[in-house]
Amino acid sequence: MANTENFLIVVNSGTDKPYNHYAACVVAFLAKNVAKIPNVTIYYGPYGVAMTKKGELAKLPITDDIKNLIAGQVEGLSASMLPDNLEQLARFEKDQLGVNIVSCGTFHVIDGAGKSIEDTAAIEDFIVPVKLPDAAGALLNADKIHYL
Repeated sequence: MANTENFLIVVNSGTDKPYNHYAACVVAFLAKNVAKIPNVTIYYGPYGVAMTKKGELAKLPITDDIKNLIAGQVEGLSASMLPDNLEQLARFEKDQLGVNIVSCGTFHVIDGAGKSIEDTAAIEDFIVPVKLPDAAGALLNADKIHYL
């Protein structure tokens, strides 16, 4: 991945596949911290928008056992540095690491999470709903794409 500038992680699964959401956050973290990829984006696709609703990511805990398991595999990382759930991890990744976290705004409306693409009242404040041209641009401009 040495030449990767734009890495896109597409999450197109809902609450029924929580491991995909854990994996998306872990891969984004490693892409920024280990691979040093400058532009990393997590994109919640049509089936993934259910996870962008307020409180859904917080329902996925990062227990002490999981923290120890992850920290034991990444040099310089300790279990105490890891947050307690995926919402906290996603916020950290966006605020501290600069990971872009976006979702398909069209499917927010179709799924009932908003009356318009700009209606963000029911989704997490750190997730930006994007219009179809921007979603297509993210896909077309990515050097690497990882689907979950």
